[in-house]
Amino acid sequence: MPGKHTIEKIGGTSMSRFNELMNNIIIGDRSPEELYNRVFVVSAYGGITNMLLEHKKTGAPGVYSSFANFDNKWVDLLEDTRAKMISINESFESIGLDCKKANTFVNERIDGSKNCLNDLLRLRSYGHLVPKDFLPASREFLSALGEAHSAFNSVLILQANGINARFVDLTGWRETKTYPINEVIRRAFEDIQLENELPIVTGYAKCTEGMMRHFDRGYSEITFSKLAVVTKAKEGIIHKEYHLCTGDPVLFGADKVKVIGNTNFDIADQLADMDMEAIHSHASKEMELEDIPIRIKNAFEPNHPGTLISRGYISPVPKVDMICGRDDILAMEVFDSQMVGEIGYDYKLLKFFAENKISYITKNTNANTITHYIGEKSKNIDKLINEIKQFFPKAHVTVYKVGIVCVIGSNMAIPGFLSRAANALAESHINILALDQCLRQVNMQFMVKREKFEDAQLALHKELVENL
Repeated sequence: MPGKHTIEKIGGTSMSRFNELMNNIIIGDRSPEELYNRVFVVSAYGGITNMLLEHKKTGAPGVYSSFANFDNKWVDLLEDTRAKMISINESFESIGLDCKKANTFVNERIDGSKNCLNDLLRLRSYGHLVPKDFLPASREFLSALGEAHSAFNSVLILQANGINARFVDLTGWRETKTYPINEVIRRAFEDIQLENELPIVTGYAKCTEGMMRHFDRGYSEITFSKLAVVTKAKEGIIHKEYHLCTGDPVLFGADKVKVIGNTNFDIADQLADMDMEAIHSHASKEMELEDIPIRIKNAFEPNHPGTLISRGYISPVPKVDMICGRDDILAMEVFDSQMVGEIGYDYKLLKFFAENKISYITKNTNANTITHYIGEKSKNIDKLINEIKQFFPKAHVTVYKVGIVCVIGSNMAIPGFLSRAANALAESHINILALDQCLRQVNMQFMVKREKFEDAQLALHKELVENL
């Protein structure tokens, strides 16, 4: 039986606007009895995880990446992070944060982390500890600092505003034992009364599975998902700074996009494949299996129902859910005149993908050619290409930089959608380099030149969304 409560996740950019969050979604105009039966999973404040690890987009070094390279700058970077955290604390003093308590918390965590990292370096200097033995754990506990900071602050602010909030620290700070994630959650929630307590939970959870090792920066959504499944929530809610729309409002214009409203987990997976941040694909799987729907809401439009992702939904009328894509794609084309009729050629080719831990987004084939489309930031690409050339000496391996533009929807299996999309691109003078569509017809993928990436999205959105 599902519970009466919801599990709700708040992202880092929204957390930095906590006063608005409190007024919009946490307290708002709720009656006293409506304040509870909710659990909030919080991310670190915007920019903090970049400072602790490395910048997600630019790759600029943070504390961890500097430490991993044995660059002494990590100490200064950690002090910069401390200063930033304390500055954030001061910005929330006007809404009830006890800065003395908040700063003490920050200093304890930063000092403890610094001592731990220094101890690891001292041990390494004796030659009995190698980087692979301690770097993964270092990345884990550094990443946890951000979520612990934001969760602790949130509880202090909410308590000062009359809410019976409770700090649920899953980071395992100073805990010597480690448990599987499900057990971590059960132990943390065994004495929580959801009817009259508001748990604020760290997005990072220390567990035997290793959050960073398996999910890296997507770990807070995994925590969100595990909480929903273990506590048998009735619904999961993800609060974002924007609605889940038919396209990027910055590119298309806020007046041109539409809120999706309803879709299914299959479509959520298609979006995840395009790096759209609706929900981490691993996070949604268990919720899908347990039939726990996920709602994507705009944190600053609390009365809007947002978009509900459920297991069996199919749009009653044919429509496009989203126009999106990626312009960081490499098309790796293998042409071999000996390929035709040879059984297992693709199998042998994919063996090198698997060994180099490179996944592909889609692929095209014909008699003599197989083209795989992979993310440009994938590691070991050069190694992969060299190994393929050595194993298939008569093959020609060519790599092109392309973009993939997708038309995604739960109900597009009607005549005309593909032709309308192709005509829209042709009328905008965009050549389709390749295209892909499976029999289920929930995702049409058009490969185009990178310089035409945005133009292709604009053309498809105008034809298939704005003109309907």
